[in-house]
Order: sequence, then structure tokens, then C-alpha cells
Amino acid sequence: MDGEQFKQNSEEMSSYIVKYLDNISDYRVFPDVAPGYLRKMLPEEAPVKGEEWQDIMSDVNTKIMPGVTHWQHPRFHAYFPAGNSYPSILADMLSDAIGCIGFSWAASPVCTELETIMIDWLGRMLNLPKHLLPFTDNCRGGGVIQGSASECTLVTMLAARTTALRRYKEKYPDIEDGVLLTKLVAYCSNLAHSSVEKAGIISFVKTHQLPTDDQYSLRGTTLLEAIQLDEERGLIPFYVCGTLGTTGCCASDAIDELGEICQERGLWFHVDGAYGGNALICPEFSYLLTGFEYVDSFNFNPNKWMLVNFDCSVMWIRDKTALTSTFNVNPLYLQHENDDAAIDYRHWTIPLSRRFRALKLWFVIRTYGVEGLQKYIRNHVKQAKAFEELVWNDNRFEVLGEVTMGLVCFRLKGENSLTERLLKNINDSGKLHMIPSSLNGKYVIRFAICHQYASEDDVSYAWDVVKMMADEVCRPPSRLLRQRRPSVLDNRITAFMHTTSSQYAEMLRETPESPSTSETSSTSEDDIEVKGEQEDEKSLKASIAILESRFSDAINIPNVRGTRDEINNARSPRGAGSHRGVRTVSDSTPHSRRRKQSVFQRPVAYEIDAFGKLKESFRVQRLSFDNGEQKNNSRLNNRRMTIF
Repeated sequence: MDGEQFKQNSEEMSSYIVKYLDNISDYRVFPDVAPGYLRKMLPEEAPVKGEEWQDIMSDVNTKIMPGVTHWQHPRFHAYFPAGNSYPSILADMLSDAIGCIGFSWAASPVCTELETIMIDWLGRMLNLPKHLLPFTDNCRGGGVIQGSASECTLVTMLAARTTALRRYKEKYPDIEDGVLLTKLVAYCSNLAHSSVEKAGIISFVKTHQLPTDDQYSLRGTTLLEAIQLDEERGLIPFYVCGTLGTTGCCASDAIDELGEICQERGLWFHVDGAYGGNALICPEFSYLLTGFEYVDSFNFNPNKWMLVNFDCSVMWIRDKTALTSTFNVNPLYLQHENDDAAIDYRHWTIPLSRRFRALKLWFVIRTYGVEGLQKYIRNHVKQAKAFEELVWNDNRFEVLGEVTMGLVCFRLKGENSLTERLLKNINDSGKLHMIPSSLNGKYVIRFAICHQYASEDDVSYAWDVVKMMADEVCRPPSRLLRQRRPSVLDNRITAFMHTTSSQYAEMLRETPESPSTSETSSTSEDDIEVKGEQEDEKSLKASIAILESRFSDAINIPNVRGTRDEINNARSPRGAGSHRGVRTVSDSTPHSRRRKQSVFQRPVAYEIDAFGKLKESFRVQRLSFDNGEQKNNSRLNNRRMTIF
């Protein structure tokens, strides 16, 4: 692909992206595919020769898009927002075109210098303590852009571990590092992100998850009790991770209480604000900064709630030498003459290679400004509050946890199984996508505001879906509603049903007569359920096609004469015997059990399906004929056929 081809294809791709985002509501929010679907669609080996761009884009539509979970969909309410905006997309496009690997100042000076400036801009936007900012005089603080909050937690835990081992090695010089390592213990709440536990596994240290209070917050008294108990056991506490905006319910730990204890006992205090930290750009959330004077490190993700595309997690640290002394590996080929005068971020992270992530921060902040980003966050909070009010107004539901940001955790009152069924029905419908959480043993549904332009209409739609699904879950199975006047579509379906049954009855009347009996066959019939959307003509045709297949003998064989075996062979394409929906009679059947049968249908009631639509139920009842007279055989099983 040369420059001219790239120009043409990039214009087409830009149009494709805009069309996708503008019409994303047309997609099913969660893909209807099974694991392994793509392997069946792609060749086993890579192409030997290059392929045409048009063919690649064609496969994007037919093979890639069907398997996409649409995180930018207005009906996507799972996890947390995945930041996305056109300025960020354009910045990544330019960054990819520049193609530099900014592991040091010499590798690409602008990568390092713009990153440091963006760290300072964001720190001031969030009103962080000055000891964390990079340009504060006589301070050793600074910041770096990592790939994710998980990396931030791991990096700070490794730095804290190195610091603790050095300190205790000086105190106990005769004890091996490996022995000291087995005694180190870190702390977090039982609602902290799973990355804290994973960081402990990688760091070979114990991690204790502590219980929260009734507001799902980790308190200082709980931490202090755990520390004292572990010290009595001979363990060495060294690291505490607090959270601003937990994943489970967006609760925040008591930062001031935890920080004070950490300072008194010499523990590293890290605060994970991956989602909630973004809200600090709004003055009304400044109360969350209480206790930040004790913080040794802090991170938040602009790629969650600041319109910046993944990946971009910003981290600040009180003492940058704690990082550089932990990760400093300085071979000759990476050294340069400005080592002492410039920052080399390769000493701040685990990977050597680094992307030009600061560019998209610069694009987004300049495009929207602080006010634009504040407006975006405040709108999400507003919509979450609106959804919370709708939940509280329905006495079947309850909200767990205080709604302070863009997340609402709610559940049906009663057993957890009710809420589990509700969430499964919602997600299976494809109308919304949400995920669960567990709060002190209670199963809850997380409703996160994620769409960039989330509106009241989106919230109302989501609540309507939740209510309709709840009606289905909470309604007794046998509950029926009063019959309504049939629609034109109902009449068409009913006419088809009666036509089919009359043809089938006529067919049986013309077969040779046999003595009737009141005995019934021991063969039981399964329920038949034929489904189709009433409003959809295609679904109607599909429903009729299924009915035709069930009663094909009634439609395709209006007049059948011959032996009973011949009749049975005509009834079932599989030969003599019985097939679903039709009970047959053979010459081998005992004389006393032979009879003629027919099926007729009549509407008996209307029910509400999972989507709140009325559906018409037909009672399919077997009748026996004796000497041409129709008699209702009450001993025969009834079946229900439903069309909706």
C-alpha cells in the first residue's frame, strides 16, 4: 500500500468509523456468537500473497463485527466506560504514524517531555498535593503514564517490597532475603480490584483482603486490627492499597484513616482511583482528597472516564527514586549524554518500549478543555441519579451503596436467584448488557453509565427493559391475563391454524373406519412452542413454516386412502410410526386401541412474554371420532402451542 492508496483507504476508514459510531444502536450490544466461531470462518494458514483492501474490509463486516461487544453502544452498561473520542482516535493515528519507541529522552525527546507536562497538567486539574507533582521545587515526586491500573498497582507494590526488604535487611542482616519475603503482607479491602491480589501473586507476598463497613468502605480500625494481629504472628506489614471508586459498587475507602495508620507504621500507602479518580476534576468531588497528604502513590485512568482511548493510566509517586532504584537496569546501549539532565521513563516501568500515549491526552484536553470534561462527567452522574430514583420508586427493588458517580447497584428484594434470573434474561435478550457484583453476600446488578452522550431517553429505555424482565421473573408461572381483541395478525394466525386442523380432520374422516375405544394411548406428547415476533412479517412466515412442518400431513395430503401402514408412511417422512404432533395407528396396533384422531386449536388466553408483548395461547386438544361423531376424550393429554 503506497501513500495514495493509504490516503484513499484512510478516508474510507474514517467514513466507516463515523458511520459505525453514528449507527451503533443498530447493532446487538452483545454478540450472539459461541466460543470458537471465528476459527471456523478464517483459513487455517496465512495467505501467501497479499490480498485486496476491499476483501479485507468485506471480512471485517462479515467476520469481525459479528463478534464485537459494542462498548460504545448506548445500551452498554457493563464494567465502566471505555474512553473514546475523535480527538483521541486522531492522536493515536498520528502516534502510530510517527512510530517512535520513547523509552528514553534520547529515543524521542518530545515523548518524554510532553508526558511530563501532561502529568503536571492532570495533577493540577485533579488538585493533587504538590508533593506528587513533577515540577514542585525541593520535592522528589513525579509521575508516569502506564498502560493500565493493574500495572500501576504492580509497579508500586514491587517498589514498596524493595523498600521494605532493604529496611529490614539493615535491621536483620543475617536473615536471607527469601525468608523476609515470606513474611511480607499487603492489605486491601475485599472490594478492591482483582489486580491487587494478582500483584501480590507476582510479587510473592501475602495479600489480606479486609472486610468493609455498611457503606462498603475500608476503615482505619479494621486495618489497624489486621496489622496488629499479623505482627503478633511474626509477619511484616509493608503495603496498603486504598480505593477511590471500587469496581463492585463505586465506594471509596477512608483514605484519611488508612493514610494516618500507614504513616505511623511506615507502610507504603497506594490509592487506586482508576475510575473514581477522574471525578476529582470536578470541585464537588474534592472531599475525596481528604487524607491525600499521606499518599505515597496514586493512579487513575483517563481511558475510563475522560474520553481518552485505551491504554492510558496515569500514576504519581511521592519519591521517584523508589521506582528508579527498583527498575534501574542501565546497559551501555541505552545510555546517553543527557542521562543526568533528563527523565528516562524506562526506569519507571516494567516494559522498556513505550508508546507515545501523552499525545492523545494533549489532543483531548485541548479539544474539550477542563469545562468540557467536567460537563461530560457531571452528565454521567446526573443520569445515574435518575436511574437510581426510578429503582427506588419500584418497591420490588433496592439500591445497595450510595450513588455518587456513574454507577448504580440494584437488585430484586428476596433471594439472590431472582436477581440472577433477571440479569440473565436481560443479557440474553440483547437489549442491554450489564454485569453482576456481590456486596456482602448479596447478588446485585451493576448499571454503569458508559455512553459518551448518555441521555434521559437511554436511562428510561433501560429501566423499561428492566421492569419488563422483572415482571416476567416475579410473575407466577400460571398467571394469565384477560383476553384482548385479536389483531389482524392474530386472525391470520388463527385462520391458518383452523384451516390446517380442518384439512387434517377431513383427511382422517376419509380413512377406513375402525372400531373406537375409550382407551387412550400410553404415548405422551411433548409441548410444542412456536415463536415469532408478531410485528415482523418474516417472523410470521417463519412461524407458519414451522407449523406447516408440524402438520405437513394435514396440508400436503388432503385426501389419503389406503391401508393404515400406507397412511402412516404418508404422515411421516421417516416412515411408519409416529412423528411429533401426530399419533398414528398401524395394523399391528391392538384392535381395541385403534381409533381415528384429529387436532383442533382454539385461543384460550393471552400471556405476557419476556419482552412485555402479548402472546396468544392455543390449547391443542386431541379428539376421537366414533362413527363420524366428534367426542371430546378427556383422558387424552392437552398440549399448548404458543405463537407470539
